[in-house]
Amino acid sequence: MVSRKSVITFGMVAIPVALYTATQDNDIHFNQLHKEDNSRVRYKKTCAHCGKEIGSQDIVKGFEYDEDKYVVVTDEEIEKIKTEKEKSIQILHFAQLNQISPVYYDKTYQAAPEPGGEKAFELLRAALMAEGKIAIGKTVMGTKDTLMAIIPREDGVLISTMFYADDIRELQKPYARPEVSEQELNMAKALIGSMDTPFDPAKYRDEYQVKLRALIETKISGREVVAPAGEGPGKVIDLMEALKASVEKAKKEKETA
Repeated sequence: MVSRKSVITFGMVAIPVALYTATQDNDIHFNQLHKEDNSRVRYKKTCAHCGKEIGSQDIVKGFEYDEDKYVVVTDEEIEKIKTEKEKSIQILHFAQLNQISPVYYDKTYQAAPEPGGEKAFELLRAALMAEGKIAIGKTVMGTKDTLMAIIPREDGVLISTMFYADDIRELQKPYARPEVSEQELNMAKALIGSMDTPFDPAKYRDEYQVKLRALIETKISGREVVAPAGEGPGKVIDLMEALKASVEKAKKEKETA
């Protein structure tokens, strides 16, 4: 499903694109119920002045410019002040992918060229891949300038919205750095090496959601919910012993796989 259509612009080049939402919500969601009779708890929107219940069709946007004084702004008026430049995704500059902390990325979209933009789209993707770079751009989404990262992939292009610097809390909390011996560092490297495998997203699943669905099925069937047997506290050993044991365990699991 197309989330929005836009145009990627840089220099004199304009590439029409469609953005598709790249993720979906598969989580189990619970409704709120009244404890006494298990009836749904519903929230009503009411007017603070007359107390009348109102629907979404009766609601407009208002900005409070003075106490209890509002100016109404319509969606049509918000769109009217956008220029074609602001509606497009303007590439501001290019950067190395590893220069950007993942904390700056927000929502990710898949981008695809619209008819007539295929050649320029592929040229941009291939050039970014060849140079190992991403493009930083911006566009107006809703009522704000939104930073975007245009990220090339082997099979296409991802576009991720980004946070501004003042949206991010302090990135590094200071902590006392203890000394690490060369032996400990080498053992930690060995553990990383023993667990080094290519990333395959299909191998992972939300196991707790599976347990939650099983809990719901148990409740529906009227059976008693039983807690799993605890594994008990782990044996406390020193860091080197823990690393050695972890390396051996990882090697055995890799051989079994």
